[in-house]
Amino acid sequence: MTGLVLKLGPHERVLINGAVVENGEKRSRLAIVTPNANILRLRDAIHPEQVNTPVRRVCYIAQLVLSGDAEAGEARQQLLRGIEQLSQVLTDPDSRLQLTVASRAVLEDQHYQALKALRSLLPREERLFAAGRA
Repeated sequence: MTGLVLKLGPHERVLINGAVVENGEKRSRLAIVTPNANILRLRDAIHPEQVNTPVRRVCYIAQLVLSGDAEAGEARQQLLRGIEQLSQVLTDPDSRLQLTVASRAVLEDQHYQALKALRSLLPREERLFAAGRA
């Protein structure tokens, strides 16, 4: 079986193609077999007031596509421009790899994969900001 497998905790919510789905009392697994379904775990969602760093800004744009609040075509340029700007600062090999994965995913309209790659950069960005304040 191909596709995405979501493991949900009790009462965990997930957005699937614009519909909020809430899990029941027990842990469960959902297999998403429809290609290109827009999926967003609400526990992972970035809220507008949290969009206060460059990586969070780019993640938020990808998230808007997944939630149905932005069109993929309209967001593509913003995402690619944001990824390019991040590549000017995050120059280590691991960051470069994640940015390449994110760029490729955006070009292939795989916004969940783009968001996943971009979210992996959040801890790195946090460390850089913390080092800059020290």
